[in-house]
Amino acid sequence: MVQEAKKEIGAKEIKTGEEKKKGKKEELVKQWRGIDVKPLNPSFEILDRYVLREKFAEVIIAAPPGKVVEPIYFVVETPLTPQEEAALEKIKDILTKELDIPKIGEEEEVRKVIHETTLKVMKKYRRAIGIPSLSDEVVQKFFYYIDRDLMGFGPLNVIMEDYKVEDISCDGLYIPIYVWHRDFESMPTNVSFNDREALDDFIIHLAHKAGKHVSSAFPIVDAMIYGKHRLAATFREEISPRGSTFTIRKFREKPFSITELILSNVLNSEMGAYFWLLLEHKASLMLIGATGSGKTTLLNALTTFIKPRMKIVTCEETAEINIPRDNWVRFVTRESYGLGATERGAVALFDLVKTSLRYRPDYLIVGEVRGEEAFVLFQAIATGHGGLTTVHAEDVESAVKRLMSPPMNIPETHISLLDAMALIQRVQLRGKAQLFGRRVRFVWEVEDAHRYRKIAEWDPVTDTFRVNFANSLQLENISIMNGVSKEDLMLELWRRKELLEWMRENKITDNDRVASIILSYYADPEKLIAEAGITVRKPPFPVARRAEAVAKPVAAQPVSGGSPQLAATGVSLEELEKEVKPIADYIVDAILRRSGPIPYWQIFVKTPYPRDVIIRAMRYLKEKKRIDIIGGVVELME
Repeated sequence: MVQEAKKEIGAKEIKTGEEKKKGKKEELVKQWRGIDVKPLNPSFEILDRYVLREKFAEVIIAAPPGKVVEPIYFVVETPLTPQEEAALEKIKDILTKELDIPKIGEEEEVRKVIHETTLKVMKKYRRAIGIPSLSDEVVQKFFYYIDRDLMGFGPLNVIMEDYKVEDISCDGLYIPIYVWHRDFESMPTNVSFNDREALDDFIIHLAHKAGKHVSSAFPIVDAMIYGKHRLAATFREEISPRGSTFTIRKFREKPFSITELILSNVLNSEMGAYFWLLLEHKASLMLIGATGSGKTTLLNALTTFIKPRMKIVTCEETAEINIPRDNWVRFVTRESYGLGATERGAVALFDLVKTSLRYRPDYLIVGEVRGEEAFVLFQAIATGHGGLTTVHAEDVESAVKRLMSPPMNIPETHISLLDAMALIQRVQLRGKAQLFGRRVRFVWEVEDAHRYRKIAEWDPVTDTFRVNFANSLQLENISIMNGVSKEDLMLELWRRKELLEWMRENKITDNDRVASIILSYYADPEKLIAEAGITVRKPPFPVARRAEAVAKPVAAQPVSGGSPQLAATGVSLEELEKEVKPIADYIVDAILRRSGPIPYWQIFVKTPYPRDVIIRAMRYLKEKKRIDIIGGVVELME
C-alpha cells in the first residue's frame, strides 16, 4: 500500500512537472500575452484609413454610430492562423539561440541578417514548426511579424510607425492606449493591456531599447528610444497607483527643415529671413509655447541660419536637438549613481551650461530652461555669446514672469538682454482639410521686462502673417553695428526672403541640402542668387522709418547735409541731438573710463537706459564722427 501510494504521488509529481512544462511552452507561444487588440466593429463609420505597410498593416479611424463623433484609432494587421502563430513563436525561440550578435559597425545589416536566418530556420525546421508551405506570401508575412516582434514594439509597432501619430500614452491596465493624431488630436485606440505582468514586461522592454534600467528601486525612466523618440515611464505601483504607465513622444529621424516649416505655413519666408539676420549677428532668441507646440522643431530649423564657422554648444536633459553642422559640441545631463546618501555623479543642466562657457561657444543653445541654468545662460548672453533656448509659457508676459521668479531668478535688468521672443502654438484651422496645425502666433522684440515690440503676428481668419519690420529695434541695431543704412539692410532681408521662397517653390526640403544652400549664400550671395535665377524685387513695405513703438512718418526728402542712414530715419541731426545728447555723453564717458575700445554689446550692459534710446544715441555719435564701429567693437575717434 505504501509503495502504491509512493507510486501515485510520484505519478502526480511527474504529471505536475509535465503540466508546468506545458505551461512554460504556452507562455513561450504567447509572447505578447496580456495585450488585447479589438477588431473593428462593422457598424462603425470609417472616417479615414491609410496603409502603413502594404498587405500587412493599415490604420483605420472610425467612430461608433451616434450624434457625437468620437473617433477611435484601429490597428489592423494581416491575421495569422493559429498554426502560423505557433510556428512564429517557435521560429523566434530558435532565432534567439541561433542568431549571431552583430559586430560593432554592422548594426545596419541586422534586418538583412535576421531575414536570412529566419529563411534558413523555416527551410530547416519546416515540418517541425508546422509551416504548410514556403510561398513568397507566407515568407513575407513571417518576415513582417519577425521584424515587428524582434526589432519593433510588437502589437504597438503600427502606432510607432504611423507618421501621423505624435504621442502614444498608456495610463494603466484595462485602459485603451491613447494617441495624439495629427488630424484627429487625442483619441483612444483598440489596443490595451489586460495583464499587469505583461505591462511591466513591456516597460522593461522599452527601457532596454533606450539603454536604460528600470526597477522598483528606480521606478522612473526618462530617455530616448533609438535616439529619436522620447520615453517617459513609471514602473509598477511604486509611484503610480494604477500600475505601470508610459508616454512616447515621437520625433522624426531627420528634423524638419526651415523650408518644410514654411511649406506647412508654420511661419512665412519674411519671418524666416528676419530670424536669419538675427541669428547671423548672434542675437539671443527665446521660443515660448506649451508642451507639444513645436518649440524644439522650430529651434532645430532655425539653427541652420547660424553662420557655418560659428562654434555651437548645446545643453539638454534629453537629446532632442539635431544640427546639420560639424563644429557642434553636444552635452546631455546624467542621472546619479547609487541610492540615498550614496547618490553621486549626477550632472545637472546647470553644470552643463557652466561647463559650456569654457568651450568658448559663439552660440549657446539650451534645449529648455526651467531652473538655475537660466541665470547662467543670461550671464553668457551678457558676455557676448549668442543664446537660443525654449521655455514653457502661454505668452510673453507669463514667460518673463517665469524668468524673474524662482527658481530661474533672472534680474529684471537682465531681461533686456533677450533680443527677441517668438510664441508658437498648436491652433485650430478654419476652412482647411487639416483641422489643426502649428503656427508662430507672435514675434516680439524685447526692450525691457515690461515693454515689447510686436514684429509679426498670425491672422487666424486668413491663415496668413502680418509683419512690421519698420518697428524693429534689432534691425536698427544691426544697421548701426555694420555701418549700413536701414534701407540697405531691408533689401538684404528681402533678398534672403526671396531665396527662401525659391527653395519653397522648388521643394528643397532636405535639411542637408538647405544647409548647403545657406552655406553657399554666406560664401558668395551674388553668385548663388544669379545661379538660382532669382529676381530680387524691392520690398513692398516702407523701410525708411524710425524704429519706435509708434513709428513716425517717413520724411519726404533726405535731410540736407546728413548721411543716408540719418536721412532714412526721418529725423534731423538737431532733433536727434536734443533727444539723446545726455545718453551719448554717458556712453562716451563709459568708453573713456575703459581706456580703450569696448565691445558693442557691452554698451547695452553698461548703459542704464532703454535699448531704443541707446541705439539712437549710438547713431547720433556715429553721425557726429565721435565713434566708429568696426567688427563689433566701438572706439572713440577723438
